[in-house]
Amino acid sequence: MTNEIPDAAPAEPATEKLALAWTHTARFLTTASQLIHLPPTELPEIAFVGRSNAGKSTAINTLAQQKRLAFASKTPGRTQHINLFALGPKDVPDALFADLPGYGYAAVAKAAKLRWQKVMADYLEVRRSLSGVVLMVDSRLGLTDLDRQLLEFVAARVATGEIKLLVLLTKSDKLNRKEADAALRATTEFLAGMTTEHSDVAVTLFSALKKSGVGDVALALREWVLAHRLPEAVSAEPAGAPVPPAD
Repeated sequence: MTNEIPDAAPAEPATEKLALAWTHTARFLTTASQLIHLPPTELPEIAFVGRSNAGKSTAINTLAQQKRLAFASKTPGRTQHINLFALGPKDVPDALFADLPGYGYAAVAKAAKLRWQKVMADYLEVRRSLSGVVLMVDSRLGLTDLDRQLLEFVAARVATGEIKLLVLLTKSDKLNRKEADAALRATTEFLAGMTTEHSDVAVTLFSALKKSGVGDVALALREWVLAHRLPEAVSAEPAGAPVPPAD
């Protein structure tokens, strides 16, 4: 059964306090090792992606104000499933978070890397309910080649405004002011190449340790959801079937 967006009263305007209360409602929904096992949905889906050591799970837990919502393994690259979390009222969720496996960890077998590259590429290119991507980048390293490759997967959909993009420069507490400014500038300059009049692309510093940027990120994601409306074609997707690419 698909999740339907209820015909409710007009949504409340997003504020940082309300946005944080909303992210706090996040709860585990399901897990899948293949795209075809993800449930079709009419709810907007926000995917969290990043290198295995970029602090992705920690950032999700910090946004949700929960310690173990997303599993942060001591062994990077261990998680090899797409985990979905529902947000909003218990009986009528209004959005989903998708925690995608971390990439780029050397100890993961080559076959597993190739398989997950294919799964993630397909998810980012054709998942119809995907409305936003949050890319975690270690602020001390900046965008790596693998991060750039991932951005290539979503570039076309970002350019048309089909999905929104937010890059979080994580672990920013490790940088001084000059280093932080340089990291922001370099990332912003790179993202300018995939920005059009239709796209929604942003970058911000983020520190789970210092809780800096948390409110701003929660507010941005809440505004994505409040502004989102899916095409009617989504409701016609058969349950359990792969989601076809848009025409």
